[in-house]
Amino acid sequence: MSSLPPFTTRPEIKGTFGAVSTTHWLASSVGMAMLEKGGNAFDAAVAAGFVLQIVEPHLNGPGGEVPIIAMRHDDSAPRVICGQGVTPAAATAERFAALGLKMVPGTGLLPAVVPGAFGAWMTLLRDYGSLPLATVLAPAIEYAESGFPLLSRAVSSILPVIDFFKQEWPSSAEQWLVGGGAPRPDALFRCPGIALTYRRILAEATLAGPDREAQIERARATFYEGFVAEAIDDFYRKPLMDSTGERHAGLLTGDDMARWSASDEATVSAEYAGYRVHKAGPWSQGPVFLQQLALLEGVDFASFGPDSAEFVHQVAESAKLAYADREAWYGDPAAADVPLKTLLSGEYNAARRQLVGDRASLAMRPGLAGADERIEAIMALAGSEPTIGPGGGEPTFAPLPSVEGDTVHLDIVDRFGNMVSATPSGGWLQSSPSVPGLGFSISTRAQMTWLAPGLASSLRPGVRPRTTLTPTLVTRGDKAVMALGSPGGDQQDQWSLTTFLRIVHYGYDLQRAIDAPQFQIRHFPASFHPRECVLGRVLIENRFSPDVLADLRSRGHELAIQDAWALGRVCAVARYDGMLHAGASARHMQGYAVGR
Repeated sequence: MSSLPPFTTRPEIKGTFGAVSTTHWLASSVGMAMLEKGGNAFDAAVAAGFVLQIVEPHLNGPGGEVPIIAMRHDDSAPRVICGQGVTPAAATAERFAALGLKMVPGTGLLPAVVPGAFGAWMTLLRDYGSLPLATVLAPAIEYAESGFPLLSRAVSSILPVIDFFKQEWPSSAEQWLVGGGAPRPDALFRCPGIALTYRRILAEATLAGPDREAQIERARATFYEGFVAEAIDDFYRKPLMDSTGERHAGLLTGDDMARWSASDEATVSAEYAGYRVHKAGPWSQGPVFLQQLALLEGVDFASFGPDSAEFVHQVAESAKLAYADREAWYGDPAAADVPLKTLLSGEYNAARRQLVGDRASLAMRPGLAGADERIEAIMALAGSEPTIGPGGGEPTFAPLPSVEGDTVHLDIVDRFGNMVSATPSGGWLQSSPSVPGLGFSISTRAQMTWLAPGLASSLRPGVRPRTTLTPTLVTRGDKAVMALGSPGGDQQDQWSLTTFLRIVHYGYDLQRAIDAPQFQIRHFPASFHPRECVLGRVLIENRFSPDVLADLRSRGHELAIQDAWALGRVCAVARYDGMLHAGASARHMQGYAVGR
């Protein structure tokens, strides 16, 4: 019998100095370079995060958002830095109703929220990092000025909107078109506008004097109160075309920018299989990961395999219950009463677990009194307003292939045991017009709110929309032992959960768990415009055996068979056995893990 280990697309990275995993090889290399310069995991995360804005512009940008979970080696627990900006003060349901809209558009100026990524990265650098601002910004500026190979998928995002950019969003045409057409895939591409913006911010920062923290704070103020905010305020007053098929001015103002700052808050966490899993609060979808774990407590994973029909069935059915609760109850706790303690309780999930039978459920089944009425209101709106012209809310356009994974992610651990997980997104080049003088687009995250009143995620002024962005950090005792996450909208906490379960219950290393066949449900209204729902549907890679697929169909699952490597872009790092470990998905052929 062969003693060779199972084949994986690349080795699990192992070392003792540092480990970095991101969705783009250039960002991973930059993260490691920061560690080599003497920086810690948090410095590396900031540098890698800014590079991801440049090299994956169709998936995130300087005008986007990011939730970050960070844990110092001597902290007793990780913390969440919330870089999810809030809706504008003028963003009311009444304002949208006056425009004749039933839903917040997926593209254009109307769905804008305060861009939170810059503030979150500055908070992480100031409070957790050690390197100067100029050092961590230098690689992003260099790639923006000197050029980087533009991914073919980024070009595929530009191709369908060439005429639209020329006719409706000329600032985007100037930024993203070359000679009036799409850039060449994998050719050198430059973003001089973004480079100039960051150089201006650095120049302003130096006026604060030599103190590192003062410079970082001056940079933050320049973005939210200085020339960046002024440019956004001016541009968002002019009507431009959006996914309604009409031209609308934006609601975001410089005052909205000035009032906002990133927050540092406690994680939400739960014990599972000897680990404590930490997530962001219910303003994200993070707690669904914890609800799924609570529902899976007591399942005898040893009695079936990680690629079996029973594994898929158990995970899919628990996801249906958890995501139904997400729809009914999750929102910004600052504006909504979220019964999170009950939703994560053992008693509640023990009762909910009884709803998982041998057959696939075809119903939305949230728990707690009042949930059914909320779901009824949501389902009446889901998919009710079509997208006109290019663009649903998630950054995919025909003829872009239907492959999930439209965000970016990074996980980093250093030799001291500092660990960080972050999922940047928003500011997609194809979802809102580039702001003149800045070179980047603004987040359209307000599309994740509902215009119906009385829901946890109803549109309210100055409130965080419930985001899909959801990094994960795992502790054991008082030490960080694993960080993981994935792009992919509503699927993020499904792909990450499946990866985590294969590590915990089947002893897979990071890379093997990431490479394993993936699946997901679509059994809830999508978080992105036009917010369609397909009850009972399971998307599943064709690497599952025909017998498994037949078994799942016999249980009532409606299967949508996907290509062999279509689902998931999971990144992960870990710290155990005296070593640092990292893995990254080969899907999309761009994510990479590095370390030594």
